[in-house]
Amino acid sequence: MTKAFIFDLNGTMIDDMQYHAEAWYHILNNDLNAGLSWDEVKAEMYGKNDELLVRIFGGDHFTKEKIKELSIEKERRYQKAYLPNLSLINGLREFLEKAKQQRIPMAIGSAAIPFNIDFVLDNLKIRHYFQAIVSADDVTISKPDPETFTKCSELLNVSAKDCIVFEDAPKGVEAAANAGMETVVLTTMHSQAEFKNFKNVIAFIKDYSAVGPGDFLRN
Repeated sequence: MTKAFIFDLNGTMIDDMQYHAEAWYHILNNDLNAGLSWDEVKAEMYGKNDELLVRIFGGDHFTKEKIKELSIEKERRYQKAYLPNLSLINGLREFLEKAKQQRIPMAIGSAAIPFNIDFVLDNLKIRHYFQAIVSADDVTISKPDPETFTKCSELLNVSAKDCIVFEDAPKGVEAAANAGMETVVLTTMHSQAEFKNFKNVIAFIKDYSAVGPGDFLRN
């Protein structure tokens, strides 16, 4: 029997990736003159904020202090824009409640900083469903490195092979594969075709309205 669920946050629990993309697009182009297209910005949106800035501008372009300042400013803009529409993906609250009743341990494994994770968990009042939270601040290298998910399994005291990861992004699915975990993919931002090379995907869902925890438990 599968013993634990691990959830990515953005695009997996809340459908907010458009708001992240818009915040980054304006900061990168209007504030920092990166000259990136919308698609180029979306392609860079994985991993930690500082990793994104280093990928685009190089490792010596900003001081650590400036990177932290830009990261927080981006999240402030994202939160201001998204707060009026903040909500769980359809069916997720019921899914989490059923999983809790079935005593399935659950964790969040996200490349988001605690500032953003707290914004979601506390405004939606869902913190009590999760026994572990691993954020960008808790890992050395973010997805597709497996550390985010392996730390979740360690904190839950459940072996990696007995964890199912809920993800929305190819880099996240790759991280789960690197951790030896199966994945359920939310098609909020990416099409099924973008995951065709991954062997660890066990299901594609658009939301949680037609599924329950038992659909992903296995012998």
